[in-house]
Amino acid sequence: MTVLLDVLATAAALATAVIFGTDTLGALVMRPTYAALDEATMTRVVGLSHRYGNARMPLPGILSVVAGAAATLTAFLTGRPAAGVAAGIALLLLLVWLVLFNRISLPINKVFIEAAEAGRVPPDARRLQERWDSIINLRAALQGTALLGFCLTLALAAA
Repeated sequence: MTVLLDVLATAAALATAVIFGTDTLGALVMRPTYAALDEATMTRVVGLSHRYGNARMPLPGILSVVAGAAATLTAFLTGRPAAGVAAGIALLLLLVWLVLFNRISLPINKVFIEAAEAGRVPPDARRLQERWDSIINLRAALQGTALLGFCLTLALAAA
């Protein structure tokens, strides 16, 4: 069962790292890049990037949550409560991220995708992007802390 816990926590950590890296890139690189673009270019670039992101990023997102939940359960079932708490906290952080993403980011993503595909600029494009940007640092922090939680799970499972 220790091997199973290690595999699950590693899978959760790796999948979380994908989302963490993407959000960190958004916070550190893409946000200032989009701010420097005119609204038409920004709409096209943001819309296309979200179209690809919305299509490709659910897999690591789902894997991180499923593996995180399985790691939490496995840790408690195998008598490693400290590892279970670490994994459980990491899982909770992922779920908070998911709520923020679905309530704030995803609806904005959809507006930009539709606008980019239609070749138009939403009248409130800059305001929408500012709203999206307003939680990207928090999203990256949640993912980064969850990643640390899964790494801690691995360390505590080995102890």
